[in-house]
Amino acid sequence: MKHSAVVEAKDKFGAGARRRPPVDKFNSRRVELAEATLQTLGELGYARTSLREIAQKSEFTHGVLHYYFSDKVDLICCAVKYYKGKCVTRYDEVVTRATTPQELVDGFLQKLGETMRQDADMHRLWYDLRSQALFEDAFREDVTEIDANVEQMIWRVASRYASLNNRSVAVSSAALYALFDGLFQRCLLRHLSSDTHAISDLQNEVRQLLTRLVA
Repeated sequence: MKHSAVVEAKDKFGAGARRRPPVDKFNSRRVELAEATLQTLGELGYARTSLREIAQKSEFTHGVLHYYFSDKVDLICCAVKYYKGKCVTRYDEVVTRATTPQELVDGFLQKLGETMRQDADMHRLWYDLRSQALFEDAFREDVTEIDANVEQMIWRVASRYASLNNRSVAVSSAALYALFDGLFQRCLLRHLSSDTHAISDLQNEVRQLLTRLVA
């Protein structure tokens, strides 16, 4: 049954539409809707996604989605920013609690395997969005911001690992991110292709990468 949130807005196009709620409440509702539609977005990808298609595959009406999002670009950017915002803090506890290099690497690789198994569709959506940013101006600001946050997350892990070894990272943050991202994207493709060794290979490669890049 479609979501009764139509009562909130009735429909952007209807005469009975209410006034837009305060900014904080409006943005909070956008995040709530984006989170609820993440799975559908991950399954469909950018090219096959429209607000109407999302409405058909979710509990929300097209009118409600159109009230809170101007178009699919707006919804996808909001959803991916929300998801990646959670991703970049996923490893912070591992970084904070680790007291030895081995403990840090083991905790990081465990989380890495978990996110690949559980959130492959979301990672696929992210790479889809990032590719579209090469063609769509509307995506670039959000993609650049998300990219920078993920790069900082990888750097926090690597610099903490180096610190626990009383050493330093031998490459720049940008170079480290490019290396890690390449390995991760390759693993994602293999994992989506049902390669049972993809995740363990990624974990081994990242372990070697960290070891070799600490000078």
